[in-house]
Amino acid sequence: MSQNTMLWVGFHVLVAILLILDLFVFNKKAHEITVREALKWTGFWVGLAVAFCCGIYYWGTPEMALEFATGYVIEESLSVDNLFVFLTIFSYFQVPAKYQHKVLFWGIIGALVLRATFILGGIVLIQQFHFIIYVFGAFLLFTGIKLAIQQEQQIQPEKNPVLKLLRRFIGVSKYYSEDKFFVRRMGYTFATPLFVVLVLIETTDLLFAVDSIPAVLAVSSNPFIIYTSNIFAILGLRTLYFALAGLVNIFHYLNLGMSVILMFIGVKMVLSDIYKIPIAVALSVIVGILAISIAASLLMPKKEEEE
Repeated sequence: MSQNTMLWVGFHVLVAILLILDLFVFNKKAHEITVREALKWTGFWVGLAVAFCCGIYYWGTPEMALEFATGYVIEESLSVDNLFVFLTIFSYFQVPAKYQHKVLFWGIIGALVLRATFILGGIVLIQQFHFIIYVFGAFLLFTGIKLAIQQEQQIQPEKNPVLKLLRRFIGVSKYYSEDKFFVRRMGYTFATPLFVVLVLIETTDLLFAVDSIPAVLAVSSNPFIIYTSNIFAILGLRTLYFALAGLVNIFHYLNLGMSVILMFIGVKMVLSDIYKIPIAVALSVIVGILAISIAASLLMPKKEEEE
């Protein structure tokens, strides 16, 4: 078995062990995740990502470690938008708090497959058709500008085309059945609203991956670095949701900060053949933008009527 194969297998074994411990040991019984518990788990996942980065630095190269750190920060910051969508979906379907963790857990399993496909596809495209990097850069620029100027839009889960398609082909129960995704009644199998929520969470992650993965491709061409930084960010996002679900409105300038990050990365990709911005500089710029947007949110809070 080659060293590269061992890295991929070892990483997935590590993730599998952590997820099994998460679901069947630490969260065996469905319960509402408190803010204190969520903060502890968020610290654990961030600490694990830092330890993984140190391992890359020790056994790999400093450049690879910087690429991982930059990719992780980009993914984690761009994934903050997911928190707003998760909150909207859970609120719309009135998902009991004690079942939300299970939905996000199984959402990770789907994200592993979907993001791996996106990443490998993006790398192959760039390697075979170099001009694609300019397309990705222009797309990120456009997305960043659109995010900066657009008004806040109300998310309406009931208009999601995937949800309409699901209801056309599968019978959906009106009521929850504890934490089950499917129930059998009168000889027929029905999906519960919890399964509908899971499908919406998965499609949401897929939509956000369209923005975030090209952004990470701007800092590295190593599939292992891109994929692992993505997965660590997603793993931490679940607990971050429970820690920040009630505080998302406080950091109201984060959207503007993320739009600037997307535009910066887009410019980096477009100029990649003219001037290659060092990874350390890119990481410093991204962290600086996030720090400024968070500080601005705290120093200039929303007025009561805006809330």
